[in-house]
Amino acid sequence: MKYYSTNGRADRATLHEAVVKGLAGDKGLFMPEVIHHLPAGFFDEIQDLSFQEVAYRVADAFFGEDVPAETLKQIVYDTLSFDCPVVKVTESIYSLELFHGPTLAFKDVGARFMARLLGYFIKQEEGNRVNVLVATSGDTGSAVANGFLGVEGIHVYVLYPKGKVSAIQECQFTTLGKNITALEVDGVFDDCQALVKNAFMDAELNRHMKLTSANSINVARFLPQAFYYFYAYAQMKKMGKADQLVVCVPSGNFGNITAGLFGKVMGLPVKRFIAANNANDIFYNYLRTGEYNPRASVQTIANAMDVGDPSNFARIYDLYKGDHAAVSAEISGAAYTDEQIVETVKDCYEKNGYLLDPHGACGYRALCEGLHEGECGVFLETAHPAKFQSTVEDIIQRPVEIPAKLSAFMQGEKKSIPMSKDFVDFKAYLMKE
Repeated sequence: MKYYSTNGRADRATLHEAVVKGLAGDKGLFMPEVIHHLPAGFFDEIQDLSFQEVAYRVADAFFGEDVPAETLKQIVYDTLSFDCPVVKVTESIYSLELFHGPTLAFKDVGARFMARLLGYFIKQEEGNRVNVLVATSGDTGSAVANGFLGVEGIHVYVLYPKGKVSAIQECQFTTLGKNITALEVDGVFDDCQALVKNAFMDAELNRHMKLTSANSINVARFLPQAFYYFYAYAQMKKMGKADQLVVCVPSGNFGNITAGLFGKVMGLPVKRFIAANNANDIFYNYLRTGEYNPRASVQTIANAMDVGDPSNFARIYDLYKGDHAAVSAEISGAAYTDEQIVETVKDCYEKNGYLLDPHGACGYRALCEGLHEGECGVFLETAHPAKFQSTVEDIIQRPVEIPAKLSAFMQGEKKSIPMSKDFVDFKAYLMKE
């Protein structure tokens, strides 16, 4: 399989090249030349397959031409050492719980898969150290850091905005050491993302060190996220609830929903998608107006969605050939203020006994307001509520139990390096590495 750039000015790349480079030579995002349609027989039996079996079939369609079958199977099965269950919230709304992995967030799937696939490719490049740059607004940093922890030949630099991720999230990537370096940037997430993108565009820096990204701009990070959309459908089908299925995705950098859209192209029988934004409603406004106007992000209690210029919009735009009507036909939007998120978390807990995190609250509320008659909805509960302990406890006025996995991170010593948002300082630091 070859991969082309969304900017259309770079040479085609192999999967190996696309994963190791992260970004195309013209600074576009890699897209597969072909999205294979899965056979009808797969969907006929999908409800009887395990998560790993479903994921391997999907992974084979994406990567089977480039990775030996046994290697790919091992990568998939090692990645998915945890479940992603669908849980009933109301008669017509279900939660896809993506917080049962090592860092209790959906990004464990993509990060763990990418770490294993990149490690496989790096072994073929003897003596070459790869440096992974990742900007995080919350959960990406912890998932990537833990996914790559101890992987030979790879060093990870996590850039995060000072004071704008939760204390628990911060613990998950600043206490690890080994091959993980945390950089505390004096700015917002968009500043962190800009530093990463500028690093890829700097010729001198790229001659000095081999760089790649573990953000959802990397095909090995976002494509595996399609696995759990298929598995959600399988679980809903088993319950007899899949005929008019609507999937709602809390969206920040839009890699997650893009993976779901790829699944639909592959034949996944989802009726339509809803992209749920917080106050950073750039995509929501695009759906309404047809104009994409990125702007500086604003801080919200759903911090992982605080993105003012979603990188993966380029992939969505490319997937639908720039046709706004085609995008709008398959994706609707919603956007919520902090006050509405608070109201939703409290209301859902009191009425249904189900505790949402601030991001899942956006997805749940969009389904409450956006389902049509006869439809059944699944929203992605992207992180465990305990990762936002103080916020959630303030809302429900009760203590939130901290899972043992999170408690273990909180015992570690924070190790981070202060960094300005000026690229010249970031470059100078990396040139010394």
